[in-house]
Amino acid sequence: MDDLTPADRAVLDAAIEQARKSLAEGGIPIGAALATADGTIVALGHNLRVQTGDPTAHAETVCLRNAGRRRDWHTLTLATTLSPCAMCSGTCVLHRIRRVVIADNENYTGREDWLAAEGTQIVHARDPACIRMMRRFIAEHPELWHEDIAIPPDDT
Repeated sequence: MDDLTPADRAVLDAAIEQARKSLAEGGIPIGAALATADGTIVALGHNLRVQTGDPTAHAETVCLRNAGRRRDWHTLTLATTLSPCAMCSGTCVLHRIRRVVIADNENYTGREDWLAAEGTQIVHARDPACIRMMRRFIAEHPELWHEDIAIPPDDT
């Protein structure tokens, strides 16, 4: 586990609450939070793909949408409960978010390589509760999980 600052922990805890919210709504348990360097949360989001039918409504993307128009993206930290996929990593790269705190990259490793190649600082929290929550969800709902990460039915 990388060293988490108290601000990192607070932002990650907010993201975990968002993941729990999505799960309670019948969605994929992934959450995100965006914060300033001192840990002030400026936006929250959770995966809404199942709830809204929008395939782009991943937690990180929803969170950044909720942040609205900004000029300070490069100063913000994004905390996410799961390693960001290509779409969400691309959104971070596009907006030059320089720091991403990831709770779980055991159940899924997204495009952390792309983030790193663009100079994004990646902090691995390896949060046991988050890892367990995602592992349980994948085991109980493999069809929703495969749909969320765009694995065609005949490839599973």
